[in-house]
Amino acid sequence: MFKRLRSDIQCILDRDPAARSWLEVLTCYPGVHALIFHRTAHQLWNHKFYWLARFISNFSRWLTGIEIHPAAFIGERVFLDHAMGLVIGETAVVGDGCTIYQGVTLGGTSLYKNTKRHPTLGKDVVVGAGAKVLGGFEVGDGAKIGSNAVVTKPVPKGATAVGNPARIIVQASDVVREEVASKMGFSAYGVTQNDDPVSQALRGLIDNAQSQEAQIALLWATLQKLSEGSTAQMPSGAAKTSQFESERLNKLLD
Repeated sequence: MFKRLRSDIQCILDRDPAARSWLEVLTCYPGVHALIFHRTAHQLWNHKFYWLARFISNFSRWLTGIEIHPAAFIGERVFLDHAMGLVIGETAVVGDGCTIYQGVTLGGTSLYKNTKRHPTLGKDVVVGAGAKVLGGFEVGDGAKIGSNAVVTKPVPKGATAVGNPARIIVQASDVVREEVASKMGFSAYGVTQNDDPVSQALRGLIDNAQSQEAQIALLWATLQKLSEGSTAQMPSGAAKTSQFESERLNKLLD
């Protein structure tokens, strides 16, 4: 028990730049207190002292603002950062090295007992503030879930899930597309990334616009080279930088 406690404190010192000493972490971090209570309650739950386990869990919730069902499994080196309002359900599994911020819900979508209703987080998963991960699916090792995301489907290993409903950003091309969409003033993944036909069409438009902007940039660079040493001047109305007009794009979507 003390070995695991030292591990929990050390992981906070490693990850939180605001942590100054082991004494500060032990006495002033509610995430550590919640884990101490939970591990006691979890042992009692495994030995079928259900009422006492739930009582300790409820007391921990009152003291720390963090609610963890005593049946949930929490791995080692888990950092509950701030964590006020954090809820972890009965059949949830949190892998080693995870970081979970405040307002997160690892919840269930089924009313049937004795079923896997809550998510399983792999190793080194980061769950941003306010995110809701709902269902008995897996979030792969090293995945990241953005703040306020609502995740109802599995997240691949190393992927990033953002938005409501959450969309998965895996490939570099998806990241570039999202950056271009942000410049246009909207997100192309308002519903889903792959399933919605409107989303598919918007992705195609953004890819086409990005390609055209790249071609224009190449043409502009070529014209500048050709104009060097020549008496001819470039047209005064030529655009020297690429710009996206959100109003023009919105008209296309009407």
